[in-house]
Amino acid sequence: MGWIKEFREFAMRGNVMDMAVGVVIGTAFTKIVSSMVANIVMPPLNLLTAKANVNFNELALKIPTEAPELNPDGTMKMVDGQPVMAMRDYAILNYGPFLQSIVDFLLIAIAVFVVIKLINTAKTRFEKPVAAEAPKTPEDILLLREIRDALQR
Repeated sequence: MGWIKEFREFAMRGNVMDMAVGVVIGTAFTKIVSSMVANIVMPPLNLLTAKANVNFNELALKIPTEAPELNPDGTMKMVDGQPVMAMRDYAILNYGPFLQSIVDFLLIAIAVFVVIKLINTAKTRFEKPVAAEAPKTPEDILLLREIRDALQR
């Protein structure tokens, strides 16, 4: 029972609940940002790059792998004491999706930066400037001023 009680206290702690709310809000915000990039940022960018297809997902590097060629009886074929190597398969290094993820990240980061910049600019423009109040004079200073004024009279 002690373990269950300890887990319940941990799970219901305020920080964990705040984090859970943050994850849910973050997931919803991710959808908003992804939609903004896909539907608002990318169409003008595609117009600018209409001649070039800006999609790196298909980029890959095929690295041929060699294996010794075998005789029908299972032994290695040899020529001049060296095994005969044959192309067997390819190791494929898919670097295109990685590059596409970097480009997507940069576009999303720029889009979020621009939106936040616009929000902050609008916020400062529409907020009424708060008049700076003069700091309140401490009571001991006021008392000393009264004494000074009384002595002057």
